[in-house]
Amino acid sequence: MKLSEMESDLYCIHCRTETPHVITYLNDEIKKIGCKECQNAVGLEIDIMQELYKEFYNRISTKPNRISQEYREDLSHFLARLPIRVVSKPYRLIKELQESRKIIRRYKKSSIQ
Repeated sequence: MKLSEMESDLYCIHCRTETPHVITYLNDEIKKIGCKECQNAVGLEIDIMQELYKEFYNRISTKPNRISQEYREDLSHFLARLPIRVVSKPYRLIKELQESRKIIRRYKKSSIQ
């Protein structure tokens, strides 16, 4: 799960002029657009669990193809890195799950308010 922000100049209906806005994305979906001048924000409803399931399904379903492509490109490099990747994978997975839990918790807390 990836939360990112981008700044862009958009027309604000409250300021009635083009002002800088902050656009917040959750994965590839727009979560919120907020004006930096008048602090007016528009939030969009996103099913956070569906986004999480979609992301994991995509990663799991494409994994065999990605592994095949890696070993076809450079078999010796693939075999040399494989033991390190196998050992470090649980730690990388835990780190990713913790980040996703933080985003989900923050999203649920902001949608309650």
